[in-house]
This record gives sequence, structure tokens and C-alpha cells, in this order.
Amino acid sequence: MSLTDWARNGWLVEHQTSREEIEYLLGLADRDMRDCVRPGLSEDWQLAIAYNAALQCATAALAACGYRAAREAHHHRTIQSLAYAIQADPRLIRQFDAFRKKRNIGSYEQVGLVSEKEAREMLGLARTLRQEVEGWLRWNHPNLLSE
Repeated sequence: MSLTDWARNGWLVEHQTSREEIEYLLGLADRDMRDCVRPGLSEDWQLAIAYNAALQCATAALAACGYRAAREAHHHRTIQSLAYAIQADPRLIRQFDAFRKKRNIGSYEQVGLVSEKEAREMLGLARTLRQEVEGWLRWNHPNLLSE
């Protein structure tokens, strides 16, 4: 399987990115990583905000590869694409996807399911992914980053 195969299956759509888009997505991730530790936020919101930070990083990596996820299963596809885009560790992808499911339940079905530990772990994952994506971009697509 490859991102090209995913596009043939209709899971991805071709997309031409720009330096501005990549910097915007990484900037959103940075903002969310700052915001998710503000005092007074519930663990549910902390996890949701950190999750969004990580999702923006994954979106940037996918965009740099020339794609965006199709609407159906958008978050799932964006997360799973990390295996092909940046060759992310399968454990990181599994953990990220587990947090996706937890976030969905906390956002749409039931509140109070997220522990402080889980919120911290999601933030740690977002920080790790941010570093990995930027390093991958610097190595593979330096034209998409400012000096």
C-alpha cells in the first residue's frame, strides 16, 4: 500500500500545498499545544486540544506529500497516513488512533472519560509528532519551511 494507492481508492485527494499552508498548520499545532495546558480546562478539553495539535501536524505531513484526506473517515485516514508519509512508528499511530476514539466519545457521547494522565500523554504525542514532522519536512521538503 502507498499514498498513491489510497488516492486510487478514493481515500485521499490530490492537493498542492505551499509554504504558507504548512507554516499555518504547524502554527495551529503550536497554538493548540500552548492552549491545552491553560488552567481551568477539563481533561476532556485538554486531550481534544492536544489531539487537534497532533492532527494539524499529520495534515501538514500529508499535504507535503501532495494529498489531503477525503471527507469520509478524514481523521482516521490522516492519522493512518503517517505510516506512509513520514514512516511514523506504528506504536505512535496506534496510540494516536486510540486517542482519536477517546476524543470522539468525550466530544460527542459522554463527558469525564479522560484522565489527567491521558491528557498529558496526548500532549506528549503531539509534541513528539510536531518534532518528527518538522524534521521530516526539513529533510524531505525544505522548501516548505522558512529558514
